[in-house]
Amino acid sequence: MIEKLNELLMKNALSLGEHSDSMAAFHRLLLQWNTRMDLTNIPPDEMYLRHYADSILPIKNQDWFFYGASMIDVGTGAGFPGMAIAIMRPDMQICLLDALKKRCDFLMAVVKELGLLNVQVVHARSEDAARGDLRGYFDIATARAVASMRTLIEFLLPFLKVGGYALCWKGPGLEQDLAEAKSALFLLKGEVSENMRLDLPGYEHYVQSIKKNAPTPALYPRKAGVAKKIPL
Repeated sequence: MIEKLNELLMKNALSLGEHSDSMAAFHRLLLQWNTRMDLTNIPPDEMYLRHYADSILPIKNQDWFFYGASMIDVGTGAGFPGMAIAIMRPDMQICLLDALKKRCDFLMAVVKELGLLNVQVVHARSEDAARGDLRGYFDIATARAVASMRTLIEFLLPFLKVGGYALCWKGPGLEQDLAEAKSALFLLKGEVSENMRLDLPGYEHYVQSIKKNAPTPALYPRKAGVAKKIPL
């Protein structure tokens, strides 16, 4: 897995370098834990592409991933993209947020095994966490395979500082997804910014950035569950 991943990264002017052992240890733990709980259903021989490369390739954009940036990964699941980025970028402070305790237990085991000092794991619903100390705290908020764009905007923008970026991993329906998100963008003070098409052979996958232009109105996010049931 590591060899295939590094080969693809090097084609994109990136490299695992000194982080190879840590990434391999993360992968080993993922495979072990996945035998007893549902962390991912991606076949192991595709994980280098569909999990690891998909998560890591966006760090090429230094406007998003500048040195020392703070980031929250909302609905992080098995740690993609958050844990993979944390391993590659020890200069960044990264919060992994998930509503399922068993996933958080796995992530904490990875943090302990790898000795990661730049990772915080938080067990909470995003709507609840965004009304506490994490509100308005981060430079970057990420979400991968979580929800529609208009729902993601309500999930992510409350965590950001003004001027920060929400980064949303999206497939070929991106344009339609953005068109349906106009109301959410207006209400939560977001602006569509640049996107990156990821170099994933056989897959059309993008990271779309949304820039936060003003403080999030106090009404948002709404109560847990509402953003998905009644999107803006």
